[in-house]
Amino acid sequence: MEMNPGDARAPYYLGNFWYGHRRYEEGVECWERSVELDGGFATPWRNLGLAYMNKQGDSAKAGEALEMAFTLDPSDARIFFELDQFRKKIGMPVEERIVEMEKHMGVVLERDDQTIELLAAYNLLGKHDEALKILASRNFHPWEGGEGKVAGQYVIAWVELAKQAMDEGSFVDAIDFLQNARTYPHNLGEGKLQGAQENNILYYLGCAHDGLGEKEAARSFFEEAAIGLSEPTSAMYYNDQPPESIFYKGLALQKLSRGDEAATVFQRLVTYGETHFDDEVEMDYFAVSLPDFLVFDEDLVHQNKIHCLYIRGLGQLGMEDLTEAKNSFEKVLKLAPFHIGAVQHKAMLSSNH
Repeated sequence: MEMNPGDARAPYYLGNFWYGHRRYEEGVECWERSVELDGGFATPWRNLGLAYMNKQGDSAKAGEALEMAFTLDPSDARIFFELDQFRKKIGMPVEERIVEMEKHMGVVLERDDQTIELLAAYNLLGKHDEALKILASRNFHPWEGGEGKVAGQYVIAWVELAKQAMDEGSFVDAIDFLQNARTYPHNLGEGKLQGAQENNILYYLGCAHDGLGEKEAARSFFEEAAIGLSEPTSAMYYNDQPPESIFYKGLALQKLSRGDEAATVFQRLVTYGETHFDDEVEMDYFAVSLPDFLVFDEDLVHQNKIHCLYIRGLGQLGMEDLTEAKNSFEKVLKLAPFHIGAVQHKAMLSSNH
């Protein structure tokens, strides 16, 4: 930098060195110097965006820097992924995020993780056919931190289509859709975990057979759906039991006229949500990979509060305390507008499923 004060690359590289050694302020100063000297170099703008958000908590400056980085290099799929993660983190409506993703579909489809964000957005807005078209046409590749994500969107799409079919009285179609949800095509890049919780699929299979008047088949599926653990957990990692499996176990017990057992299941969900709401959550040193590739620092205490509100809402919905369930789900969606579980189960307040 002393030898050639007009060179933008030297402060950029030195900024990388400082930041990599946790000298964050010095790193930011160097990157700011770099963009002063060459405002057309995208990478230091991208670096500044992450640093402003993660180390200074300045979302306005972070957004400006990331937008500038992508404007300068609209072919960089990684920058777009990080920009979209930023938009998601600050609560940009999913409709607006989809517009941006569809506008830049070429870079979106370069990355599995960004493609999954598109799938999640489609499923969130009920565009399940669009999600399944992409799922059928792409070979996904598993990565650490992405376990279960592709299969999760695949299952959501088929289950939601099955629920729509049942609303229309198309129970045979619903059964076909639900059976699809139980079998993962090879192109998804991952198989089903041993002991995978499919209580929701089994429950809806019971409902579909019941709709056809096939009482024995329906009972068989409800009995299968009523099997499984009843104790909620933090669900921080991808192989933790999802709270929905407990909720659908409770619904299956109701269908089997085992109301007392169902009430106990739902009460455990409510109790867990209320008891653990103020927990101080820390990362387990020996934890398996997190369910998200974290571009931006995440507040685990905040995430736990969202999780507890959601669990409480599921329990309240099961107990038909609809006002309180609506209140819980709305609190979740205020904190995390993209929470598809809260969207789905809030919709159950006014539906047959």
